[in-house]
Amino acid sequence: MRIAIVSDIQGGLDWPGVLGNTDEMLFNPQSMKDFASGSPNPQPLFAVIEEMAKADREALGEERIAWLSQLPRMHVHGPIALVHASPTTAWKSPAHSASDADLESVYSPLGQPIVIYGHIHRPYIRTASALTVANSGSVSLSYDGDPRASYLLLDDSTPSIRRVEYDVEGETKALAACGLPHSEWIAKMLRSASAEMP
Repeated sequence: MRIAIVSDIQGGLDWPGVLGNTDEMLFNPQSMKDFASGSPNPQPLFAVIEEMAKADREALGEERIAWLSQLPRMHVHGPIALVHASPTTAWKSPAHSASDADLESVYSPLGQPIVIYGHIHRPYIRTASALTVANSGSVSLSYDGDPRASYLLLDDSTPSIRRVEYDVEGETKALAACGLPHSEWIAKMLRSASAEMP
């Protein structure tokens, strides 16, 4: 069995996506406000993100936003559990440097030997006791210093990280042309492949 973990926005690959924090923020703006209220000094960041989210809501329209609101928080396929960040929230997950004990405490309750998530934009594969935890990375906005697109491939339940070159400059030009607020900030992160404050 080979499974590539990819987004299935059109619903034609028979592998449902899972709800991410950006999805939730678009149909439930209060979710970001709740998360931001518990975060230390990030208010300028969240103000910028909210401005971008407003533009995204307008561009997507009600039908697509309603579709996002129907995404499940978790998907189980055989021995694999897929979540965006953690089983309980789309907003918080262990970092790539988390201890084995932290990974086990967050993901063992899913009851599957393989757990895949993406929230932190940093690909990795770790084994913690009998649990394999993998982060698929990000198709863009990688935060590990490598600007190539990242995805996870499962071959007979063995995960591997794949990287693919893509036209980052073409993407930054498309961003600049689309009118998205703060597109220059996103372009800077695409080029540096690291998280940066606006």
